Amino acid sequence: MDKLLNKYAKLVVKTGVNLQKGQLLVINSPIECADFARRVAKEGFEAGCSDVKINWSDEKFSRIRFDGAANEIFDEFPQYRYDMFMSFKEKGAAIVSIHASDPSIFKGVEQDKLRRAQMAAGQALLEYRGAIMNNELRWCVVSIPTPAWASKVFKDTANAEEAVAKLWQAIFSAVRIDEKNDPIEAWSKHTAFMKKATDFLNREKLVSLHYTNGLGTDLTVKLPEGHIWAGGAEIAADKVEFVANMPTEEVYSLPDRNGVDGVVYASKPLIYQGNVIDGIRLVFKEGKVVEYSATKGQEVLKQLLDTDDGAKHLGEVALVPYDSPISNSGILFYNTLFDENAACHLAFGKAYPTCLEGGERMDTVELLQHGVNDSLVHEDFMIGTEDMEIVGTKADGSTVQIFTRGNFVEF
Repeated sequence: MDKLLNKYAKLVVKTGVNLQKGQLLVINSPIECADFARRVAKEGFEAGCSDVKINWSDEKFSRIRFDGAANEIFDEFPQYRYDMFMSFKEKGAAIVSIHASDPSIFKGVEQDKLRRAQMAAGQALLEYRGAIMNNELRWCVVSIPTPAWASKVFKDTANAEEAVAKLWQAIFSAVRIDEKNDPIEAWSKHTAFMKKATDFLNREKLVSLHYTNGLGTDLTVKLPEGHIWAGGAEIAADKVEFVANMPTEEVYSLPDRNGVDGVVYASKPLIYQGNVIDGIRLVFKEGKVVEYSATKGQEVLKQLLDTDDGAKHLGEVALVPYDSPISNSGILFYNTLFDENAACHLAFGKAYPTCLEGGERMDTVELLQHGVNDSLVHEDFMIGTEDMEIVGTKADGSTVQIFTRGNFVEF
């Protein structure tokens, strides 16, 4: 296990953020993940970083605070935290974020408090978040098990320790780590394959995608002129390659914020602010959600969609084969980082400007003029199924089969 953990930490540093000598390494980590955060820090120093800063979080304390503090407290975002994040941006830090939370940690918390906290943080960190989404900084999101999360995923295990062991096994498999392999080499091969998929989609120069499946999805997504498909490895502003998510099986782009029409059904639950939203049905007209429902967590879904006007529009369209390794594992992770890589998905909210030609050099007004959505949120929800059909349309009206029976066609 010690060897596997060290392989994982090295993969995050060498391939994930592709840390350069003399660069600051920042690790955002729950306190429960301290051992792994320290391993990443050690690998960072061995790779020649200038320093390591760990930004700790504690979701159990956050729950205590949400239960105990007055609503208006959550309208404030501390100046010292703003200063900290902006210093990371100014120093060109490499950002590793360990995402490992209890999927139900905030169940029962007053929704107004969660909304206020999200709005305050979102508005305060607009510039920092923009730097992340524009790839001005190299960043990587990874996960490791915690007892609460593992017990949610593997409900039938005898105890939390057994659940954690099973979740570790699933994570190592998803990020291509085993006792014998070189995961850095394995990821090089994986990202090369994903580049073939993005090259195929970029060559086709599609103007729209039409999704259908047995759940009832019948959705048309218009793609803006100059859109770019990305996936696997990305190139940051400093021309250094990095992998933003581990695992990743998706190729993605941005839709025209006013060009989504039809109905779509989510195929997996969405975990949002420590709450589970399941059975999502959405109706879009001219890009905007005009009807919505959920069999579980509908009030939380309402809160998400009411964040701002952009939250009712889409900011991402992502294609993931149904026969991806994570999907084939049969595990529902209750963690978007993993579940989004088991199925095609869409995202409410902010789009990645890097998915439009010249987008990283445009301001918000220019991006909106090009059909690029803006919002304080960016939340993925899964729509892919084993019978998903996706047909692309070109400018001349001809069509191209993109997905059939849940998977990419040959390309």
